Amino acid sequence: MSACCCNTPSPNAQGPSPRYRRVLWIALFANAAMFVVELIAGARAGSTSLLADALDFFGDAANYGVSLWVLGASLLWRARASIAKALTMGAFGLGVLGSTLWHLLAGGVPQAETMGVVGLLALATNVGVAALLYAWREGDSNMRSVWLCSRNDAFGNLAVIAAAAGVFGTGSAWPDLLVATIIASLALSACIQVLRHARQELATPATVSACGD
Repeated sequence: MSACCCNTPSPNAQGPSPRYRRVLWIALFANAAMFVVELIAGARAGSTSLLADALDFFGDAANYGVSLWVLGASLLWRARASIAKALTMGAFGLGVLGSTLWHLLAGGVPQAETMGVVGLLALATNVGVAALLYAWREGDSNMRSVWLCSRNDAFGNLAVIAAAAGVFGTGSAWPDLLVATIIASLALSACIQVLRHARQELATPATVSACGD
């Protein structure tokens, strides 16, 4: 990789906002904590949607870490980081779809009460993080990917709560499996959006000329 890539000027001449950096650290720790909570609760409750949401929290925590690493870097590096994060979201979505299929074949009914309680806790966490990140939702592809992760998580949590109500009311695993599929679809949709945005940034004259492409 050529040295000129590291010298490409960042659009933020004054460097990243200290407030944005603090928000990313808060988001990282909140998502890491919820990953542990949902992983344990999902395994005990036999809930595919909770396990899917736990993996989503893990992926988001890693994404926030990458975002912190590239803050203040060139547009080229931030776009490349966005591509890596988008591919992670896509892999997560495909993995959840595979897990959903496996649980469909294996059968079993999850614990609706555990799904509801943990879903509410996860929703409160993600709404708080999304509110903190709202001011930076229209930034570059890296900032946009962070915002999309938080937004998708909040929608996913609402779906998990709805699934808990569905499982409780029907005594069937179908609501849980359906929500896991929805969460996977959100991840795949975000993957496509971020990839398109990052490719546009990589195609800008300033980015291309910086590396002599």
